[in-house]
Amino acid sequence: MRTYILFSLVFVALLVGCGSQPGVDHLSVDKVTLKSCPKDMRYATKIDLDVSGSGRTPELDGPRLNIIKEQARTTAICGGHLLVTVFSATSAATVALYDDELTLPGATDNARLRRVSKLIDDISEKVTAAYPPAIKKVSPAHSDITAQFRLAAEYRTQLGSDYRLRLVILTDGLQTVGRRVTTPIEIAQARAVGMTVNVPRLPDATVTVAGVGKVAAGSAPSSGMTNALIGFWDGVCRRSQAAQCTIVTDYIAGR
Repeated sequence: MRTYILFSLVFVALLVGCGSQPGVDHLSVDKVTLKSCPKDMRYATKIDLDVSGSGRTPELDGPRLNIIKEQARTTAICGGHLLVTVFSATSAATVALYDDELTLPGATDNARLRRVSKLIDDISEKVTAAYPPAIKKVSPAHSDITAQFRLAAEYRTQLGSDYRLRLVILTDGLQTVGRRVTTPIEIAQARAVGMTVNVPRLPDATVTVAGVGKVAAGSAPSSGMTNALIGFWDGVCRRSQAAQCTIVTDYIAGR
């Protein structure tokens, strides 16, 4: 069964930082996450940050970092590999900020879960430090978001069949190369265009494209254009045959 979730501008962001925070009972929350982990399956989590001109910031901003923390936390609890990248014009214009298997040593679930926050803090520090030099290696001129679907398929294949892909693309959705939408059109029309994009199959994958219509520099697209972008990326994701497609302006923690 495939799930498709689309949100437009009327939704308000709910960004939950998942590092060490006073007053948060992480152990209880993490136990709930552990119960929801897939059986006999690890996560292949890939988080891609669009750093083309309209999405470029000199330092890693808080909302994107919080998303990375949340995804890393789930991956660590369930077991799996985490890859965080920045990208712009082509699949070649991609630089890794973090690339490692996440493991939690310990004899019991509680012992392992008590190590999660320290691991997430370490990942956060490494990603934050790697971001400024990484974006200097990537041109801001263009954005090829569909290339991340191809790289995600390669990533999942490299890890093996016992990994389930979780792809999170943080982007304003403004594709500048290849097939794309350039004017405000109805969501259904934009979805039809997205369905013509040549992307690999991502069976059993969970795909999230978040930040659509939100730019860091320049004029933000109109609400009509944002809805067209949401429809387009929903079509692209459906074309990949992912198990779940979530296309949002504002990221909602836990999706």
